[in-house]
Amino acid sequence: MRGIIGYGTYVPYYRLDRSKITAAMGAGGGRGHRAVAGYDEDTTTMGVEAARNALRGSTVTPSSIWFATANPAYLDKTNATAIQAALDLPQDTWAVDAGGSARSAEAALLGAKGTPGISMAVVSDLRTGNPTSNDESNGGDGAAAVIFGDDQDAPVLAHTLGFAASTGEFLDRYRLPGDTSSRIWEERFGEQAYLALAEDAIERATKSANIGMEDIDKVVIAGLHARAVRSLSKIAGDKLVDDLTGRIGNPGAAQLPVLVASVLDQAEPGETILCVHLADGAYANVMRTTDAIADYTPFATVESQIAAGSDNLEYNLYLTWRGFLDREPPRRPDPDRPGAPPTSRSEDWKYAFVGSRDRSSGAIHLPPMRVSMDGGAVDDMERIRMADVPATITTFTVDYLAFSLSPPTVAVVIDFDGGGRFQAEMTDVDPNEVKIGDRVEMTFRRLFTAQGIHNYFWKARPLAD
Repeated sequence: MRGIIGYGTYVPYYRLDRSKITAAMGAGGGRGHRAVAGYDEDTTTMGVEAARNALRGSTVTPSSIWFATANPAYLDKTNATAIQAALDLPQDTWAVDAGGSARSAEAALLGAKGTPGISMAVVSDLRTGNPTSNDESNGGDGAAAVIFGDDQDAPVLAHTLGFAASTGEFLDRYRLPGDTSSRIWEERFGEQAYLALAEDAIERATKSANIGMEDIDKVVIAGLHARAVRSLSKIAGDKLVDDLTGRIGNPGAAQLPVLVASVLDQAEPGETILCVHLADGAYANVMRTTDAIADYTPFATVESQIAAGSDNLEYNLYLTWRGFLDREPPRRPDPDRPGAPPTSRSEDWKYAFVGSRDRSSGAIHLPPMRVSMDGGAVDDMERIRMADVPATITTFTVDYLAFSLSPPTVAVVIDFDGGGRFQAEMTDVDPNEVKIGDRVEMTFRRLFTAQGIHNYFWKARPLAD
């Protein structure tokens, strides 16, 4: 039996209180919060974090990665290769993109499910919109990763009973390449188109599963067309799962797998779950949890990540991060463009955060070295991945002059558990609350972008309780 053998999600640390939009602009906003990717995050870095959460504590190694997003960090260049490198997966891992639209989430999930061996779908999205628009207030940022395999790979947590898809060519939501916001056709037209397609997909999916709506325990409905989602939700009654839009917004392509993960976080064995996705058509999947779900503990539940967020983000800072507010930059030279050859040579270090450990003394070197600092042994090192090793702050400084989209910059010197010292930049932290002795963990981020090249590397962030 093939099905889901693991999953993980990533909800960014920052939250924007929608009332701050109204207070600043006199329009837009509303109640609740939306999740906001930090200034140093994009869909690739969020995808890495979701995949790391899916793989932590797991013994499986994916042989393929299907990455989907409607807001890719690169065009032409494959973004999934950065995820493969950051996860330190073997060179023979097949990493591909399925991007450009919200419906690409279905391509990644079905592609990973249908690929032989252990395969992982990673879906990430960063939603933006013009100031005061519904997209700005109701959108959200986040990512999810779902690992598929067979019973011999790991216990299957949930498997598909039946699915169906309906496709329609109609103008609902569209965005030209290079645009920062989407355009939306009149909502009543989209609602009518989606409801007919969804009813058809649900009818055929439940028939394929040989069940009726009365046999369904929970219903997940995802989609960017809020009016159509609300209308379709009537079929679910009290079985409808909270779509979390009031707390983190709608993360576009990532909404479906994030909600599936949220359901699985709380699922009991033998539950039947109907998942519906509205995006240029309708996709309906009926799945059932197995006994293994009772023994599965995700590294970080969706609920725990929502609870751990900070709602102190100011609206003007959000506008700066999204490029709508051009503020005076630091009076420092712009960063240099990263070079392709040195980046390729240092892939182990730059993407996978792999150091070297002296075989004779055990000394850990970050970055990796040929000569040991303890004993002077030459070329007698083994690689050691440090990305998942926690550390402690030994000293720090708060720099108001360094180049940053979100000054000040917090630089820390950290000692890793088991050895290894490194100077890193901190993120997702209030500079006034940093202390010597604080515990931190590493996170994959974008340091800066220069001449169209994203400079990815690792930063430290406060260790979750």
